[in-house]
Amino acid sequence: MKTKLLPILFFLFFIEFYSYGQEKAVNQKYNVIFIAVDDLNDWVGFMDGNPQTITPNMDKLASQAMVFDRAYCAASVCNPSRAAIMSGYKPSTTGVYGNGDEVFELPIFQNSLMLSQYFSKYGYETYSRGKIYHTPSTGKQTWDNWDNVSGSYGVKPKVAGYMSNGIPDGEMSNNMDWTATNQKTEETPDYLNALWAAELLEKGFDKPFFMACGIFRPHLEWNVPQEFYDKFPIEDIVLPMVLENDLDDVGDNTKPTKEYIAIKKYNKQKEAVQAYLASVNYADYCIGVLLDALNKSKYKDNTIVVLWGDHGWHLGEKLRYKKFTLWEEACRVPLIIKAPNVTSAGSRSGRTVNLLDLYPTLTDLTGLPKNNKNEGISIVPLLKNPTLEWDYPSLTQMGEGRNTIRTEKWRYIRYDDNSEELYDHENDELEWVNLANKPEYAAVKSEMAKRMDAILNK
Repeated sequence: MKTKLLPILFFLFFIEFYSYGQEKAVNQKYNVIFIAVDDLNDWVGFMDGNPQTITPNMDKLASQAMVFDRAYCAASVCNPSRAAIMSGYKPSTTGVYGNGDEVFELPIFQNSLMLSQYFSKYGYETYSRGKIYHTPSTGKQTWDNWDNVSGSYGVKPKVAGYMSNGIPDGEMSNNMDWTATNQKTEETPDYLNALWAAELLEKGFDKPFFMACGIFRPHLEWNVPQEFYDKFPIEDIVLPMVLENDLDDVGDNTKPTKEYIAIKKYNKQKEAVQAYLASVNYADYCIGVLLDALNKSKYKDNTIVVLWGDHGWHLGEKLRYKKFTLWEEACRVPLIIKAPNVTSAGSRSGRTVNLLDLYPTLTDLTGLPKNNKNEGISIVPLLKNPTLEWDYPSLTQMGEGRNTIRTEKWRYIRYDDNSEELYDHENDELEWVNLANKPEYAAVKSEMAKRMDAILNK
């Protein structure tokens, strides 16, 4: 009799143990690592922006995760972009359009839970270092644990009357400067930011964690250690394609910038590209410190990793440098999401998504209650099925009345003087031909305008 009962008892024990394991897996709270990279455009190996870029660490993460080929910022300016990501509100909702706007002086932010506060409310311990909002110390009260930035990128002597890059003072913005430095990489801010995160992972956590690490480069000035410049010999640099009459069909809203004029005047185009590539490679190296630490930690299998650039950047395209435009170069961003048991390694989605979607996506992935104030949408369905039918145009804003929406085929821009631009990305990925005033595209333009208004008025 006892012999017959043993298999039954073993079976019942197995069912109980299995059920407990399943319940534990369902109730498990995933950790989050949130990596922000300042002024990072699509010049990364896992995207198609520049064939000479060297980003092995970000590429490795991309190979383990999902890449969004058509991810766009909520604003092509640091402060409003980051405010939108962290609050879940469009710039037009908050009125934050410029870098000088004081986010936390506005009632809408004082009366809302930022992304980190929302996670803290539901049992997470939150950590931050580096640039997550517009400056490292902005919003430090929204974190359970906030750490100050240290280190230096180093300096190199300048010739009196000239910028470090050799362009005379006063011919363009002072921050549009670059130089290789003799600073040790291990003493630079981004390396120390990544090391801070790596050391936290080694120490361990008592609660689920939400950790944000902000990487400054490739934000100006492009001063990084010499070793990163050395990887991009100036004689090998290939310049982006630039059409000198590109702005002839876009009205008076845009002109060649003083940075473009000065860099071209002094034949510094290759040096500017070299400096940007060096800064991106430096950022990638630092990110590798964090990712390597995660991979060696006990948290590697239950941690969501999100890596994003806050907006794009022009390197001569559209006769300009910097951001502050509604064109593809300034609006498109790298976005990688690695979500355990959700994303497939090496997967990609060509659907249009927006950084505004990160807040609802992360609460969805971690099983937190939905924040009904969020104006973005969860892209978890795309993480599960990257080719899912998806008809959500992406809105980018650059001041009141200055907006663009992007679908998989079209970009439509409308300025505050009601001038318009329309580009067909299937046939004109560089946006060289403005179709807005061509009669045969009137219906497309009208439809895109209606869709923009629907998003703005939502």
